Amino acid sequence: MYKVDLPLDQSIENAVERRRSAETERKARIFDTRLRVMGLDVSALDQQVQKKKHQQNMEIQRDKAFDKLREYHDEALLQQDIDEKEKQDTLQAELTQYWATHQRVEDSRDADLKCGLKGAFSSTTPEGKLGPASMTVFQGEDIGEEQRRREQMKKTDRDLRAQKEDNERKHVGVKQREMIVNKELVLQDLRGVQLHALDEECKKATRIALDNYNHALTAERAERLKEQHRREEMEKRAEMKHTLTSDMMTECAEAAERELGGRRAARVLVDRWKGMSPEQLSAIHREREEQRQERERQRDAEKIQNAAWELQLLKLSRKGEEEDRRAEELRREKRIQTDHYNMQLAREQQEHQEFLNKKLYTNKPSKDYYHQFNTSSR
Repeated sequence: MYKVDLPLDQSIENAVERRRSAETERKARIFDTRLRVMGLDVSALDQQVQKKKHQQNMEIQRDKAFDKLREYHDEALLQQDIDEKEKQDTLQAELTQYWATHQRVEDSRDADLKCGLKGAFSSTTPEGKLGPASMTVFQGEDIGEEQRRREQMKKTDRDLRAQKEDNERKHVGVKQREMIVNKELVLQDLRGVQLHALDEECKKATRIALDNYNHALTAERAERLKEQHRREEMEKRAEMKHTLTSDMMTECAEAAERELGGRRAARVLVDRWKGMSPEQLSAIHREREEQRQERERQRDAEKIQNAAWELQLLKLSRKGEEEDRRAEELRREKRIQTDHYNMQLAREQQEHQEFLNKKLYTNKPSKDYYHQFNTSSR
């Protein structure tokens, strides 16, 4: 048997190595406290930034390429237009040269009519080489040419005179229309001047009538003011006379009282009152003394009532203090009971904890127990 060296398949080993590398990177990311808590992948962000910059550069290059392509197309179109225009100019020049060389007016069949030449055209071919088919003008043809030309000239003169007369008639009509329009404008101006004059006369008459009306109003107002001053002067004099002869100036005491109908008391006129009489003053003093005594009685009654209220408040406060003292005793007894109960609960909890630590949980975990955690990213 011969030993054959076959190439080994490295794809499986490469795949395993690739998975191991990915697992190592994953564990590094997961077990990194900063990345796990903050959630920040700097390398991924850098890759995204680089990718974004690369994309922006590609877009800029693409835009520049498109701009260059547009400029190239614009230049190509301009050059095409210039070439097309030059080609057209060249063709026109060649066509004009061809007409001037091979299609002259002097060489046409009706050259005698257009250019006044005798004969159809001037040929450089000798007459001996020309046959019957080359003859274009024969003897005896166009006998009435001079007469026809004279008739044409006369007709042309008649047409020119008719056109001239027609133009003169049109010019006269235009002048007549302009004259009529000018007359109408003059009439309108005259009418406007007359209307303006009438308007001024009307305004003048209106001003005169308004002035007369204002003068009449002024005179009437002056008369009213005089009458008003006269009436006010008479009223002032009557008021002065009444004041001098009234009860106020004569100091009449009976004038301050006025009897009213029915059972109502007499009404005092304030503007005529001169003071109170002794009887009225004594009545006021008696009323004031009665009010003072009534006020003293009310004050004594209030003092008695206030003393009774203070005694009642004192009784209520003593009763409230007794109730507060009893409530404080009850709270103190309840607090003592609560403390005893809490101490009993603490002893029971301590006994239970000692049972757990000393009797129930006696096996402590080794280092291998803790090392089995966080060994894989899955």
